[in-house]
Amino acid sequence: MLEYSVQARRIDDHGSLATTKQAEITLDTDIKGREDAFNPAELFLAAVAACMIKGIERVTPMLKFDLRGVEIRLHGVRQDSPPKMVSIDYEIIVDTDEDDRRLELLHTNVRKFGTISNTVAEATTLEGSIRRRP
Repeated sequence: MLEYSVQARRIDDHGSLATTKQAEITLDTDIKGREDAFNPAELFLAAVAACMIKGIERVTPMLKFDLRGVEIRLHGVRQDSPPKMVSIDYEIIVDTDEDDRRLELLHTNVRKFGTISNTVAEATTLEGSIRRRP
C-alpha cells in the first residue's frame, strides 16, 4: 500500500497553503473567491487531470506509444443541496501520429489504471473521450 500526506493551513481570510514534500500550492479558500488560486472544486478536477496525465506517462513506454503532448479538458457539474459533484466530463487530446486503435488502447489504459480517476468514477459520473490533436 502507498500512503500520501498533505498539510494545509489557513494563511488569512483570502487563502490557504497546501504543502507536500518540497511542493506547495495556494488554495482559494476565500468565501468571495480569488482568481489566482484553485478553489476546492477546481483542485479536485486538477487532481483527476494529473492522474490521467501521470497514467499516460506510465503506460506509453509499455505500449511503445509515441506522443508529443497531452492536454486534458475537464468540466464538472456541482449541485447545491447537498453540495457534491454530480458529473465530470473530460476530453483527452493527444498530439500523436498513432492510429485510432492505438489511441483507444491508450484511453482504455487511462480509464483502467488511474488511482484518482477510479476513485472518482465510483463516486460520481466520469465520462469522456480521447482524440488526436488536429
